[in-house]
Amino acid sequence: MRRTRLTHAALAVLLTLGAGFAAGTAPVSAATSSDSARPAKAPASAGLLTAMQHDLHLTKAQAERRLAAEQRATAAEPKARKAAGSSLGGTWYDDAAGTLTVGLTPDASQATVRAVRATGADVRTVAHTARELTATQARLDKLNAPAGVASWHVDPRASTVVVNVVAGEKADNDVRRFMDRAHRAGPVTVRHVATAPRTFAAGTVGGDPFYTGNVRCSIGFSVYGGFITAGHCDQHTGAVYGWDRSYIGNFQGSSFPDNDYAWVNVGSGWWTVPVVLGWGTVSDQLVRGSSVAPVGSSICRSGSTTHWHCGTVLAMNETVNYSQGAVHQMTKTSVCAEPGDSGGSFISGDQAQGVTSGGWGNCSSGGETWFQPVNEILNRYGLTLHTA
Repeated sequence: MRRTRLTHAALAVLLTLGAGFAAGTAPVSAATSSDSARPAKAPASAGLLTAMQHDLHLTKAQAERRLAAEQRATAAEPKARKAAGSSLGGTWYDDAAGTLTVGLTPDASQATVRAVRATGADVRTVAHTARELTATQARLDKLNAPAGVASWHVDPRASTVVVNVVAGEKADNDVRRFMDRAHRAGPVTVRHVATAPRTFAAGTVGGDPFYTGNVRCSIGFSVYGGFITAGHCDQHTGAVYGWDRSYIGNFQGSSFPDNDYAWVNVGSGWWTVPVVLGWGTVSDQLVRGSSVAPVGSSICRSGSTTHWHCGTVLAMNETVNYSQGAVHQMTKTSVCAEPGDSGGSFISGDQAQGVTSGGWGNCSSGGETWFQPVNEILNRYGLTLHTA
């Protein structure tokens, strides 16, 4: 890569969120590393605060307080889950209270309640355990979902598995049969949505993408030896080329559907850097780890089509029913995206979260976008995240 493009291309090269989307659809030690676990040193640049003010409708002071509270919640979440034990119903970030909230079933002892609160978390009573809800979702994952069923996920706050059904398809016989079986699987609630999800496919356009086959995608995060991106970007043509059409490397592994992740090795004068491109909207963001932000946390996305946008985490471990097949364990967000943003970076503060997969809507009228969590990708391929 030409060194004159370092701040824009080299940073985009291996960690600007991949943005392209394969023509049909939207790495490196695991998160247990010390880099992943340590607190963020600088969670908010001036540009990041500006983006949060715009997309989340916050003042600067509100954005700063939210980031600080979310960082505390992220650090407390593993301890709170352990303290909850078998009474755990799930965890989420309560923006109104500015704290991590832990759902506990009615059989939780007072000692368990005290232990959870000692971590700094609030406690709410919920009807079902996380184990029960996860088992219900697993039963749904074994069903053959029709196109009118968009996705399903565990909602810990409501203590149910939410099945998203396209409103115009709710009377479809296949959808009704699926829902009959879903209700027999466990606690299930139906939510109607306007449209089905899709991956973000795009043709070859300008920007700082990578190219493979006849599609453009964007880089997600640098790992030692390469970068990670979306699995649907792999067109099984082998070679990957950079923004300047020079050879970068090859896909070393990919999975889609079922999963939506891939990684590419890097050589031929290209190198990796622990940065997510801010596209001039915010300053380029350093990556310092991959601690998981709880449901309700703020999160931002970088992509070569729509650049930098922010929103919140809406759900985790959601099964998304694309036309190509179901993808499991996805995280849903309120961040918009468009064709060309596939594979791109999702980041919360300075913590890598995942790579863009697909969604619905656009960045003019709004929408929702899913990402494949980064730690699953790192663990799957034995990669180590490149951190600052």
